[in-house]
This record gives sequence, structure tokens and C-alpha cells, in this order.
Amino acid sequence: MTGTTGGTYTLLVEVAERTDIEVGALGTYTFEPGWYAYVGSATGTGGFSRVDRHRELAAGVRDVRHWHVDYLLGDGAAAIDTVVRSSGVDAECAIAGAIDDESVPAFGCSDCNCGSHLFYSDNRARLLASVEDAHRQARNCHEATS
Repeated sequence: MTGTTGGTYTLLVEVAERTDIEVGALGTYTFEPGWYAYVGSATGTGGFSRVDRHRELAAGVRDVRHWHVDYLLGDGAAAIDTVVRSSGVDAECAIAGAIDDESVPAFGCSDCNCGSHLFYSDNRARLLASVEDAHRQARNCHEATS
């Protein structure tokens, strides 16, 4: 899973049971059981190694929380199911804007003007299809302008 090539990724996270999580300065969020898609960027020098860091936090290997998603992943009710990546594509906000599911307000977007970078669905297949479509659109747009 380690990689230095960067781009944009989406974590598909299952929350097994209703849980209240303190999300840093955002306060307490109630997460219902179901599926969550978190859109993030990995355009820095470490590239997609950021995904490894998320997996380590979810597994309890790491404890330091830097981003909103770290609070979710650090809870025992949450587990990473799937990672969708778009290598070489810097389209975090475009992908977040194209996901057609219920957003979790203000989550994961403190450094942009988006309403959210976390989305919820009780249907895994529907959410995954929406995520994959959003990534496909971003890659097509990137290829058209390259």
C-alpha cells in the first residue's frame, strides 16, 4: 500500500454501530452505522503513504490525530473497507463535490470552501459507485487538460 506517487484518494469506511466522536475543534459528531466516504489529498512528498498512515491509525498502531478523519478512524466502531485512488490528480474538492450522498457538514474541509469531504450512506454499493464515478470524472478532466 505504500507509495510516493501522489494524487487524490477516497477512503470507504464502515461504522459498525452508532457512536459519538469528539472531532477536534469541530466538537462531537454522532456517526450512525453505515458507510462513509472521506475524500483526501496526497499531493505532498509522501504521496499515497498518507493512506498507510490512515490504516495504521485505524489499526491502533498510531494514536496522533492531525486531521478530522483521524478522529473517526481512531474509533473502534470504524474500519477502512476500500481505498479509491486517482494517481497524479489533484482534485480533492472536485471529487467531494461530485459524490451524490448525504454530507457530514464541515468535516474534512477546514482548508477549502467545500461544505464537506465526508459523505454517508446506508448502502455500500451505492456510495462506492458514486465515489468511483467521481474519481472517473476527475481523471477524465485531468487527462483532457494535460
